[in-house]
Amino acid sequence: MIAFPGTSFLCAFHRRQDNSPAAAAYFKAMREPLFVSGLLLYEFRQNVRFQVWLHARDKSRSYGQVDCDRTLADLKTDLDTGAIVVVGTDWSDVLRLAESLSQRRTLTGGHRSLDVLHAATALH
Repeated sequence: MIAFPGTSFLCAFHRRQDNSPAAAAYFKAMREPLFVSGLLLYEFRQNVRFQVWLHARDKSRSYGQVDCDRTLADLKTDLDTGAIVVVGTDWSDVLRLAESLSQRRTLTGGHRSLDVLHAATALH
């Protein structure tokens, strides 16, 4: 089975969190690279930068620019070495899948649009 992570996995793998040991163990045990979409990378990088913005407004929250730069550099290393591989995405197909998932699941599950797009990208 090909692993296709969510943003929370990348966060746990690249930033120290309670679930980081589990993410690191899973990553180490993988026999293939970790496949990601451009959408996932965008959301991860955006989140890392947003944490700097939060920290600038309240030093007790999140983390600063140095940690941001280190996190993004670690991600770049994983991409450059092939440990993480970006898969191509046909956005027309993904959007059709997302619309279908939304119609079937959002009224009962309350899913956010970006979460539906991630699920559709993984299915694609």
